[in-house]
Amino acid sequence: MAQLKGKIDDSVKECSKALELNPRYVKALIRRGEAHEKLENYEEAIADMKKILEIDPSNDQAIRNIRRLEPLAAEKREKLKEEMMGKLKDMGNNILGRFGMSLDNFKAVKDPNTGFCI
Repeated sequence: MAQLKGKIDDSVKECSKALELNPRYVKALIRRGEAHEKLENYEEAIADMKKILEIDPSNDQAIRNIRRLEPLAAEKREKLKEEMMGKLKDMGNNILGRFGMSLDNFKAVKDPNTGFCI
C-alpha cells in the first residue's frame, strides 16, 4: 500500500511540474485530479477540475467529477470537524478534570447571528 501511495504522490509531483511549464495542460490537470482523489485529497481534486473548466467550460468529464467529488469532500470535512471537536473535548475534560469538572456539565448553544457556540 505504501508503495502505491508513493507512486500516486509521484504522479501528483510530475503533473505539477508539467503544469508549471504549461498551466493550461488539461491532461495533466485530469491526471493530477485523479491522483488527488485516490489520495482522498478531494478539495485539491475539485480545484484541478475547476481549473479545467476555466480552460474549457464545456469539459463534461470535469463537470461530472466535480459533482461526484463535492459530496466526498463535504463528508471528509465533516469527519475531520468531528474528530477535531472530539480531541478538543478530550483536552478540555483533561484540564477540567483536575478541578473535578467536565465539559459534559456545560451546554454549547449556537448563536444564530454569528454561528459561533456560546
